[in-house]
Amino acid sequence: MKQKVFIIGLGLIGGSLALGIKRNKDILIIGYDANSHTLNTAKKIGVIDEMAIHIKEGSELADVIVFATPVNETIRLMHELPNWNLKKDVIVTDTGSTKREIMEAALMLKEVGITFIGGHPMAGSHKSGVEAARAHLFENAYYMLTPFETENDQEINELSNLLQVTKAKIVQVNANEHDHMTAVVSHFPHLIAASLVHQLADENEQFPFTKQLAAGGFRDLTRIASANPIMWRDITLQNRKELSNQLQLWTEEMIKLQNLLTHAEAEEIESYFSKAKQVRDELPISSQGAMFSVFDLYVDVPDYPGVISEITGYLAKDNISITNLRIVETREDIFGILVISFQTMEDRARASKCIANNTTFETYIS
Repeated sequence: MKQKVFIIGLGLIGGSLALGIKRNKDILIIGYDANSHTLNTAKKIGVIDEMAIHIKEGSELADVIVFATPVNETIRLMHELPNWNLKKDVIVTDTGSTKREIMEAALMLKEVGITFIGGHPMAGSHKSGVEAARAHLFENAYYMLTPFETENDQEINELSNLLQVTKAKIVQVNANEHDHMTAVVSHFPHLIAASLVHQLADENEQFPFTKQLAAGGFRDLTRIASANPIMWRDITLQNRKELSNQLQLWTEEMIKLQNLLTHAEAEEIESYFSKAKQVRDELPISSQGAMFSVFDLYVDVPDYPGVISEITGYLAKDNISITNLRIVETREDIFGILVISFQTMEDRARASKCIANNTTFETYIS
């Protein structure tokens, strides 16, 4: 008899999780989404095996329940779970990007004997919706689990085994550690990116041509500021304590940098940039970090008509899918570079080999 997994919320994450888990032929995926069109589409394109018209009915059939909904909605639904006739050994989890509030809400589930293990797959895409769901979305990405310290190892192992088929890297941390680390490497950078864009907007009022120069490095640095503002409103509110601490540390770092500029000591300034370069160069570029990760390949192309279509033609011939194309125009260290983004590290490696086999263009990873 197949194990039944009920996924509530069939957006990019919920849909991709369904497809990933379905690699296990002993799993039956039941899906629910508040949007009936999304639910019907998920069934039509094979993301789910069965549709649940009501959350309560789907939950009562499930061996595993996954909330792939916004954190606030997940917490609301968690309060309803004790009133439903769930299976005795059901495991409940979620995919929220903040964990402290989720695990606090899960305490009342624990009190009534319902197993809840927090989860956060740290992957995403520039696309959204169930149509963008991909079975390989979580491959090589970290999938964080935040069980209670007193949680039974058997339940943790059962959920981990279920998720292994997605080819994600399953790791365990507590909720506080999770929220702190994601604040540092994901949530806080969004605040910085947004603040830089606000500063540009203010500067542009006095110097209207400023926006026209905001390409290259500025665009790369602030790309994440284009993310969904509603989602990031919620993340900011839910993780505001950690973000406030990070903002204080950032302020202290900016004071340190201000002092470097004031004293204008060339060696100290060079040392500051050297340390930053060293730390940045040591980052694990071969693995996905928090939230949306892409794998970029930089191609030093000559300037002649048709060069971009030539390169994409080679990639298409080798059946290599790309997710984005852009030109880096005005960075100090790189000029006139074609940047091609891929969904996986393997696709990027194949693309580099393909371009090397067909052209003399240099490719590299930044």
